[in-house]
Amino acid sequence: MSPSLSRPTRRPERLLIVGSVLTVLVIVGIVTALLIREHANTLQTAKRTASNITQLIDADVLRNVELYDMTLKGLIAAAERNDLHSVSADIRHLVLFDRSTAAPYKGDILLLDSHGEVIADSSLLTPKTGNFADRDYFQIHQANPDIGLYISRPFMARCVCDDQWRIAFSRRVSAPDGRFQGVAVASMRLSYFHQLFSGLNIGSNSTINLINQQGILLAQEPMLELDMVDKDLSQRPNVARMLREHDGSFQGISSVDRQGRLYTFSSVGDLPLIVAVALSTDEIFAQWKRAALLISLATGVLCIGLLWMAWMLSNELRRRHRAEQVLSELAATDALTGLANRRTLDQRLRLEWDRAQRSTEPLTLLMIDVDHFKAFNDRHGHHGGDEALRKVAQVISDNIRRPADLAARYGGEEFAVVLPHTDAKGAWVIAEHIRSSVEHLPRAANAERPITVSIGMSSWDKRSRMSLEALLLSADQALYEAKHSGRNRIVSADDRSHAPRGNAAGDAPRPKA
Repeated sequence: MSPSLSRPTRRPERLLIVGSVLTVLVIVGIVTALLIREHANTLQTAKRTASNITQLIDADVLRNVELYDMTLKGLIAAAERNDLHSVSADIRHLVLFDRSTAAPYKGDILLLDSHGEVIADSSLLTPKTGNFADRDYFQIHQANPDIGLYISRPFMARCVCDDQWRIAFSRRVSAPDGRFQGVAVASMRLSYFHQLFSGLNIGSNSTINLINQQGILLAQEPMLELDMVDKDLSQRPNVARMLREHDGSFQGISSVDRQGRLYTFSSVGDLPLIVAVALSTDEIFAQWKRAALLISLATGVLCIGLLWMAWMLSNELRRRHRAEQVLSELAATDALTGLANRRTLDQRLRLEWDRAQRSTEPLTLLMIDVDHFKAFNDRHGHHGGDEALRKVAQVISDNIRRPADLAARYGGEEFAVVLPHTDAKGAWVIAEHIRSSVEHLPRAANAERPITVSIGMSSWDKRSRMSLEALLLSADQALYEAKHSGRNRIVSADDRSHAPRGNAAGDAPRPKA
């Protein structure tokens, strides 16, 4: 087969596969970008929702703390009046606690002296006996005259009638000269925060938390662990970050249940309190995950279908290409010998001739004819003759190794070899290899003599003046001379020299360079 027929071509099915893969990559890229953007939008929406919740809680807590602070300020102002000592206990009690009824979830409102003893009680005309000098709110006011409004750690009431956690709001009572005279304190049940937080719909597995600036948990809804109130959480990474930043939002893993959450937190005004809303990331992205799964499945099916269709179409194009290639090869190949046919020889010889004219490189044409083929065919039949032609063609093909060389069946028992970039000396060596190899082919059964060939050779170089037709004619004339001068020999058209029967290439006369 000629090298031109086996040379690979650029197949359109490759472009189809590459285009389909690129299309799939673009589709996947676009879908991925849209899902990433939707993920970011979902997260941003959750942050806004959590921020709105924290602002709502901040406003409610601030309003109630202000009510407690007004109660304490009114109590201190009334206690500083000198005219209350002369009035009755009822009036004195009314003046001291006239603002206390406005505070929700209130506990006892007490006025303590400098030793922590109760000197006024909002629930009794005659104060109950008790000393609260061990409470943190008493000790901090006693030690620091500039503390202002203080919010205590959670504590349980000392009476057995009430088992609810409370926190205390307190202010220092000072003499005109600044001496410590006691503390005004109002307690609030932490059930207030439970009522406030539970009224907000944040979904399951999410929490609302209230901590002070020391990391002490004041309230949590719902409660993730038992006995969490009054627990120091300052060493937990998420809480430590809130205490450090005061306001913000971040995603983290809970140290309690190892669940991912979106933490949004803010300080409650100027109070030493931080509200933190921890939304479950599983719930935040649940709808997005469902949509992403459906979109991914649909995209996957689409991409797989597109690739499958491209693959099937590619296979069809490949089959068509192979069929066209086979037809092209059949049209260019001699069916009996497998060499190029006469039509292909004419095309290639014209192409190589034009190329030689441009490059001035030599070009040689060999014309080869099987000796005594008619007698061989009559003796061994058409089948034996066809087999002999195939063997000769194989020998010729085996000695033509360069991609540009071409071996063709010229017609009947005659063959032609086109040798571009080959001068007469080099072509003679190839021709002798062919002649010798054919002569040494195994003989057919009952054959009187071996199969041999006669070869006529014609070369063109830059000094030649001949045309393509003259090249063909001179090679044909050299072959005619080889046939009529004894056969099984090579004759060059340049000098009509020949090699006698059985001579090796090294012993044969050489053409002029």
